Amino acid sequence: MTNTFRLTIAQLNPTVGDFVGNADKARAAWTKAKEAGANMLALPEMFITGYQAQDLVMKPAFTAHATRVVDELALETADGPAMGIGHPVVIDGKLYNAYSILKDGKVQTRILKHELPNFNVFDEKRLFERGPVQGPYAIDPLRIGTPICEDAWHEDVSETLAESGAQILIVPNGSPYFRGKLDIRMSHMVSRVVETGLPLVYLNMVGGQDDQVFNGGSFVLNPGGELAVQLPVYDEVISHVDFQETDQGWRAVPGEMAKLPDDWEQDYRTMVEALRDYMRKTGFKKVLLGMSGGIDSALTATIAVDALGAENVRCVMLPSEYTSEHSLEDASECAKLLGTRIDTVPISGPRAAVTEALAPLMAGTEADVTEENIQSRLRGVMLMALSNKFGEMLLTTGNKSEVAVGYATIYGDMSGGYNPIKDLYKMRVFETCRWRNANHRDWMAGPSGVVIPQRIIDKPPSAELRPDQKDEDSLPPYEVLDDILDRLVDREQSVAEVVAAGHDRAVVKKIEHLIYISEYKRFQSAPGARLTRRAFWLDRRYPIVNRWRDES
Repeated sequence: MTNTFRLTIAQLNPTVGDFVGNADKARAAWTKAKEAGANMLALPEMFITGYQAQDLVMKPAFTAHATRVVDELALETADGPAMGIGHPVVIDGKLYNAYSILKDGKVQTRILKHELPNFNVFDEKRLFERGPVQGPYAIDPLRIGTPICEDAWHEDVSETLAESGAQILIVPNGSPYFRGKLDIRMSHMVSRVVETGLPLVYLNMVGGQDDQVFNGGSFVLNPGGELAVQLPVYDEVISHVDFQETDQGWRAVPGEMAKLPDDWEQDYRTMVEALRDYMRKTGFKKVLLGMSGGIDSALTATIAVDALGAENVRCVMLPSEYTSEHSLEDASECAKLLGTRIDTVPISGPRAAVTEALAPLMAGTEADVTEENIQSRLRGVMLMALSNKFGEMLLTTGNKSEVAVGYATIYGDMSGGYNPIKDLYKMRVFETCRWRNANHRDWMAGPSGVVIPQRIIDKPPSAELRPDQKDEDSLPPYEVLDDILDRLVDREQSVAEVVAAGHDRAVVKKIEHLIYISEYKRFQSAPGARLTRRAFWLDRRYPIVNRWRDES
């Protein structure tokens, strides 16, 4: 009779610090595994705490609580399949990123993560001790090796497991999204399969945590790199994977093969899921935002509606004497297409009052950016008042191009609790609007069809803080600016390299200067969805005080 092994993989969405909720999810998945006759249930890395818990894991009470919950789960799941679950643990006074195998009412095995990532958004060398490379564990009739996340991105752990008798590899992950990440994961895991000759289960969590979104996409590979199972991205899924012993070793039986979306769809869904989970996990129900008639606020409103539903989104127009009639029309039309509430709160009266109050101190000075910023800050005051009064979280709407060069007013249009488009350069804002107008998916709560008026997409961007103002009055065209920013920020190129790519040196030096002097604004800015591997916040940490400039 052929030996078989059924593994249940649970691609689920934990919440940081919600031990009760996360344990409930684990129990429910275990019940489904038991009903399906599974030998084992596998949950993602650090599942019981949620990920990333950052410095919370250094708090002794937090980690002790997590370990206690895992021990309780072991007792509660004694009469069924084994369970693999990730959590922090202290052993002999040292803190580890662990993956415990629960079986027969106890922790049968505790694997300790060996390779600790210390790049991009990860600081695990600061948080955890490096565990030893361990051998496989037995869940009848298999010997299983479990490299934890980063362990499988390097050769040594998987090769040691194969050499010491592992017959399949199960890799629990907390791998957040950035553009192109699916291909990178697949490439590394195929390498492990080719090197070891073993089937490999790549299990990733889903859900948003602050700026990061874990986008699932779990998969199973057979020896040779053949894809046997592909789970969808972003969705919670519990899937049963069967393995059979053959003359050539253990092999996964082909199963679900989800179709994976392209980068445009994944970027957009990341922004939607980031906001949706940020709201749900912090307890907010509704949002509001300033609706200017420009493309950034239109896209932000669309993301909000797709994440939360139109009934939970309030748009507010805050016109001044510089606001054009077409901006008012475009803002109203966009809100109408989305089905949201839209209110109008003119700032001309408050602006006149502030001007009068400051007149004695500003007498004899020329009007400059100060007066423009007053308008922006008054809008921030109005929006925050509505946020306080009605409990609606304020969204800020600055794109990555503006965030990079500081073209946003601190305590003004930077006010807000979350920024869905913070990691989206301006040219991608335009393309994302076109993509959303042409595409609708079941996971979008907003309407299908055109939701962002074409005139908003076509018109030249303007802050409308003075007569006939255009963004290109003080910035290069966005296609030029974005390429310079991509090179200086995302690729960390030198000024000389950017100039060699065809850009004017004076323009490049100006943009470099603006990036550095805007660091203090980014330090105080709202979090936002991470789309690239060089997002502003944990991916790119620069000092606020910095006199160095690249003279290459």
